Amino acid sequence: MTAFFSSHVRKVSLALVFVASLSAVSSTSSFAFSAEAQQMCTGDAFRLCSSEIPNIPKITACMIRQRASLSSGCRVVLDRDLAAQGRKVAAQ
Repeated sequence: MTAFFSSHVRKVSLALVFVASLSAVSSTSSFAFSAEAQQMCTGDAFRLCSSEIPNIPKITACMIRQRASLSSGCRVVLDRDLAAQGRKVAAQ
């Protein structure tokens, strides 16, 4: 029971760190993502790029590298947000 609880608390804490990091960066950096992208991509970020959390530039690079493995909703909003920032993403 304790291991399950610890694992759950860790996952929730990481999710909060990820969302807080994206929120802070979205107002101060070139890696600004919409609230929709944060919502649609948090699961993908944990699944595919958890080793990069909380480094936003590394998460972004990882998500771009893993584009083919992203959920369809995340891929759409990520592509849109990156295009709005003037960054190109190669279609895969």
